[in-house]
Amino acid sequence: MTALKQYQRLESAGLWQPAPEAQRQNVIVSFGDASLAISDTGGRVLSHWSLAAVERVNPGETPALYAPSAEAMELLEIEDDTMIEAVERVRTAVARRRPREGWLRRIILWGGSAALAVAAVVWLPGALTSHTVRVVPEPTRAALGGQVFRAIGRVSGAPCRTPRGDRALARLYTRLMAPEKGGLLVLRGGIRDTVALPGGLILMNRALVEDHESPDVAAGYILAEATRSAQRDPLERLLDHAGLISTIRLLTTGALPEATLDAYAEELVAAPNAPIDDNALLARFAAARLAATPYAYALDVSGESTLALIEADPMRGGGAEPVLEDADWIALQGICGE
Repeated sequence: MTALKQYQRLESAGLWQPAPEAQRQNVIVSFGDASLAISDTGGRVLSHWSLAAVERVNPGETPALYAPSAEAMELLEIEDDTMIEAVERVRTAVARRRPREGWLRRIILWGGSAALAVAAVVWLPGALTSHTVRVVPEPTRAALGGQVFRAIGRVSGAPCRTPRGDRALARLYTRLMAPEKGGLLVLRGGIRDTVALPGGLILMNRALVEDHESPDVAAGYILAEATRSAQRDPLERLLDHAGLISTIRLLTTGALPEATLDAYAEELVAAPNAPIDDNALLARFAAARLAATPYAYALDVSGESTLALIEADPMRGGGAEPVLEDADWIALQGICGE
């Protein structure tokens, strides 16, 4: 069965690229009831994509280019008109089930001219940025984050991915961040330690999982990045870089120029991390039932500059809970294995 009643079975040829630097492969694309299955010509399944999350990279163009999500690096090229029509029908149906996004988008578009006039006459740039951060819907945030991630990926390469490693990352995010929206990805390089993007995605340098004996240090860096994002929304930082005209463009069209996003990605990976309020960070550690001391010593092996975190560690008297099972931690340490 498939997601569309008129098709009991639907397959087509395609070209699949697992990563930007990888060679494209001839594949068979199978349209299922909830996913696209990508298999080689011998029938071995190479990838599964959720139909609800599939993104069209080149709307209106042929052949169609798809990605499994906004932040993913995989690409699938399809020429078959029947398959393209089937995928687009599902994407349209999914979009119609997002009333809040549609409502907010309409409000943004209808109020664009008025917002522009008010901003020009009354608001200061800072006030306009704050307003934009409040009204931009989550799907738009995620799309902007995905674009920034792809710009970073041109330098860092594709994120590290293995089936077991991906499951471990998902469990780590759930353990530390649920119910907040977002996710974790590990990069081979290009960033200092962690970077937070609009939409909730946190990027991690592979050293955080490969150079430490326990997951407590990586978990600490994730909590620190989450605290930094709570102090200053990643979208606000992007808009401060983009400037007033680009902020108004986001309000009226829901998009930012690609050149602006590329320039911001370069600034983001080069800039030093903003300082974090110790009390806010310690509250995160307490809520996660995680010891702050391993993270503090990872920042400063002497402990001198992080003494406040060590002395006020909320788990100093015990009570810390495991971050990951051993099998998941081992899988995560090998996620970038060559």
